[in-house]
Amino acid sequence: MMRNTRTLEAHELIGLECEVVESTNPLQIGLKGMVVDETRNMLAFLTDKGVKRVQKKGAKFKFKLNDDFKIVSGDRIMYRPHERTKKIIWRRRKW
Repeated sequence: MMRNTRTLEAHELIGLECEVVESTNPLQIGLKGMVVDETRNMLAFLTDKGVKRVQKKGAKFKFKLNDDFKIVSGDRIMYRPHERTKKIIWRRRKW
């Protein structure tokens, strides 16, 4: 399966440009950078001021893929990266 905006949630996020568009922490809104690490609950961005970590729960992220953008709810991607790819693909096949 090829990575595109429709299937973005089921793929690796590390290496993508991302911006926080909504967060429970207002200081994180507008934070931009490249995703350099991902855990079950956090995304780590490389910004001009170093690596910043943002909690996925309650946040929305705008990912850039090629020339397209997709806003993804952090609640939908709250899995470990290797688990998320399997679970989301399996969930889509059930539909």
